[in-house]
Amino acid sequence: MAISVLIVDDNGSFLDAARVLLEREGLSVVGVASTGAEALRRAEQLSPDVLLVDITLGRESGFELTRRLVEDSRGKRSAVILISTHSEADFADLIAESQAMGFVAKSELSAEAIRRILDRGSR
Repeated sequence: MAISVLIVDDNGSFLDAARVLLEREGLSVVGVASTGAEALRRAEQLSPDVLLVDITLGRESGFELTRRLVEDSRGKRSAVILISTHSEADFADLIAESQAMGFVAKSELSAEAIRRILDRGSR
């Protein structure tokens, strides 16, 4: 069964490109959101396996959204993976302190990268 994904990013072009890429690689992109409020609603409606959350959502914090998504999950544990145009080193401490399962640079986004993080988290 395909991994279901909700992509949260304020860049419409990236949302479109990421959806095409991940679906081509066998994942099921069940939705997209461009704000924290929309992401919380869509996550509750869709219960995706994975939420890809941009660290910087306009003026919103992807770290704060991650915290809220994990707390609001009500038993359904969607894996949150942070994404960014920045490198992991730029946010290493914040990523480590977050409740996200992992991080993928947008330039390295792939189904394989997502599966690798999920595999690492299930051990």
